[in-house]
Amino acid sequence: MLVGILAGLATCALWGLSFVAPRAVEPFTALDLTIARYGIFGLVSALLMILPRFRPKGLSCGQWLRGMLLGGAGYIGYFIAVAHAVRLAGPAIPPLVIGLMPVVLALIANARDAALNWARLLPPLMLIGAGVLIVNASTLRAADAPPEVLPGILAALLALAIWIVYGLVNSAVMTAPDAPDGLQWTVVQGLGAGVGSLCLLPLTSPTIPPEGHLTGFILWALVMGLAGSWLATWFWVIASHRLPLALAAQLIVAETVFGLTFGFAFEGRAPSVAEAFGASIQIVGVCLAIWAFQHRNRQRE
Repeated sequence: MLVGILAGLATCALWGLSFVAPRAVEPFTALDLTIARYGIFGLVSALLMILPRFRPKGLSCGQWLRGMLLGGAGYIGYFIAVAHAVRLAGPAIPPLVIGLMPVVLALIANARDAALNWARLLPPLMLIGAGVLIVNASTLRAADAPPEVLPGILAALLALAIWIVYGLVNSAVMTAPDAPDGLQWTVVQGLGAGVGSLCLLPLTSPTIPPEGHLTGFILWALVMGLAGSWLATWFWVIASHRLPLALAAQLIVAETVFGLTFGFAFEGRAPSVAEAFGASIQIVGVCLAIWAFQHRNRQRE
């Protein structure tokens, strides 16, 4: 269980880089970074198949299809939904909707698996939900509702649904009796993400980057492709294999905490009282969830 928790936290730390990477590569767009990031994810996965250790073996057609869809729809589809949500509803509402994903996914997973007594699961989820609301409260108060807010909310809900499906399917694959090797399952998802990145190419418009920005963009693309995508996916595969999804889902809260921390460092400022308090409540909620599952394991032993 400890290995799974550490793997989940490592995943969230790497995913947290997504909070600063789009700003760090400006004037390149988030779409430019996404195509480069997942293109590198796919290319590295294809190159690693040269080595027998990384070459997927013994996977059924259904597993190949699920893995490719997880990499393509799970990553690329999620990005497109989030991008449309922000464009239509503004920057305030989508993070709030999507930020509730750990709570919703944990509820669905526990209803499916009955991993933990509801009386022990609901308190940490309530803390996490309250923390998400507090962190986003100031942004919501300052934001003016754009005219297309309803389609934006629907796009945010679609992004939420995509990641919930990703979490459920990935967990089901990794906890099945015929679960694939973690490294090889990461390669399959990488191939799917690479194919998905090619589908985004028609959406781009060729631009000449300002002098001096291309090197920084390439470096960030490599970081996000190798660490933020390949390593993060592998760590999440490990967490999905070793932890009940009702717990692994709550660990995703750490992505927001890491992302806020990276964002504050990038902006060179301290968090506001609401941001610090909201993040602290989320951390307490996750710690309470970990304790509850450890207590469950001790009782079973």
